[in-house]
Amino acid sequence: MAGQEKADPKSFLSLRSAEELHALIDTAPDAIVISDQHGTILTFSKGAHDIFGYHEADVLGENVGILMPSPDRERHDRYMHNYALTGEAKIIGSGRVTTARHRDGSTFPIKLEIGDLGSEGNKAYIAYIRDLTESVEAKRELHTLQNELAHVSRISSMGSLATSLAHELNQPLTVVSNYANAARDLLADPTAHNIELVREALDECASAALKAGQIVHRLRDFIKRGETERQVASLGRIIQEASALALMNGDGKGVDFETQIDTDADQVIVDPVQMQQVVLNLIRNALEAMLDSEHKHLRVETQRKGGAFAQVSVIDSGPGLDKNVAERLFHPFNSTKSDGMGLGLSICHSIVQSHDGKIWVEPSDFGGTAFHFTVPLAEVSGDDG
Repeated sequence: MAGQEKADPKSFLSLRSAEELHALIDTAPDAIVISDQHGTILTFSKGAHDIFGYHEADVLGENVGILMPSPDRERHDRYMHNYALTGEAKIIGSGRVTTARHRDGSTFPIKLEIGDLGSEGNKAYIAYIRDLTESVEAKRELHTLQNELAHVSRISSMGSLATSLAHELNQPLTVVSNYANAARDLLADPTAHNIELVREALDECASAALKAGQIVHRLRDFIKRGETERQVASLGRIIQEASALALMNGDGKGVDFETQIDTDADQVIVDPVQMQQVVLNLIRNALEAMLDSEHKHLRVETQRKGGAFAQVSVIDSGPGLDKNVAERLFHPFNSTKSDGMGLGLSICHSIVQSHDGKIWVEPSDFGGTAFHFTVPLAEVSGDDG
């Protein structure tokens, strides 16, 4: 940090204990980063080097914010200061899916867990970081979020419902197939460790089968009632998790990705899982649209819209949309993809409308497409703008 003397990485622990700790954490497959109460990096494991691209010597004494994309990087020091003053933790002691920043500037999804180390006056924090880009856990996180969305496919006709149902069921059925195949392969070498992995795989199969049944029931109930389970939620958190999921499997490689979150438009009244699905669909569409673009720029931003709504915008530098396509873009079975069923944007439209918002598309400043949608704010001001 500018104006702050860099900490001695060995000052937190004795030389011997520091060396022993480092030897231990270097055996961990995930990244482990230890920082002091000011956010200064004290220890950077081999696993951290593997996923972030930095050598330990490059980052010792630097602020941990260099591992974060905007706006998390700018908010980190303020968050740690508030935690030191109030003891109120938003991340410490719990895990969450978020995004991290590689040395080359690219953004990728991670599972982050942070714990306390040390004592009062000599505080430190240990972060366990798992790269979700291609992991089984990433697929599990994505599967869980998507399968909780059974009721998002509210389509009026029985034909549309049948197609949507098949689309939603594909996720848990794929999970059942993958884990069953994995269990079969593990049984070829029935060691005690592999048998335990087989049990876990079968548990996941059973869970996915139950999810498939839940999808049928929840879709039916949603079609019948047309209700959403609304609550006060953080729009920034919804976008952060949806962005992490969209960047899995390396889909964000080569993309200049940024978020601009308006804190005055953060608290909204929504079904968080449904809103994640809307943002996830729009980001995925943008990534697919930019596959052949020379420069790939994607921005997700929020802003207050009048006194009662928050607006979310997903803006890309793709080829843009034909005007005739844009006019029917949110209709069922209208797709810009040769192999698409045309349900993704129709579902987004249904979700946004069920939240009393609206969704629309227009050309973006990057030369591509900008999708916008609105959702109700939790705190409504007197400005009806």
